Amino acid sequence: MRHIYRCPLRWADMDAYGHVNNVVFLRYLEEARVNFLFRPDKNFKQGSVVARHEIDYKRQLVHRHTPVDIELWVTQIRAASFTLTYEVKDGDQIYVRASTVIVPFDFEAGRPRRLTEEEREFLQEYLDDDKEEAVAA
Repeated sequence: MRHIYRCPLRWADMDAYGHVNNVVFLRYLEEARVNFLFRPDKNFKQGSVVARHEIDYKRQLVHRHTPVDIELWVTQIRAASFTLTYEVKDGDQIYVRASTVIVPFDFEAGRPRRLTEEEREFLQEYLDDDKEEAVAA
């Protein structure tokens, strides 16, 4: 299953050429990730940190007033990390493919922690390891 976030484009996101600036896409991924992980019914209450980003720019996104879709799914779950994969797109038109490795974190202890069973079950609902090969292509 995939999580879909409708990401609004902002005037400040635009570069001098009228395109969404490449750096802004990292913020878009963050918005989608927060929307996915911190919902009232499912929540990473103990916290998490980003360990790694990979981003592949496919085409320019021209600034406009309508949102862009960000599809997000899980491609790997480990004991103390998981990988989210994204496509920023309109229908079949893909602007960005990306992935983020996330580490659950205990902020009180100041160290990484293992996934809880509740977190693992939640992530399993969005696990789609067949898509990982397509993202790498």
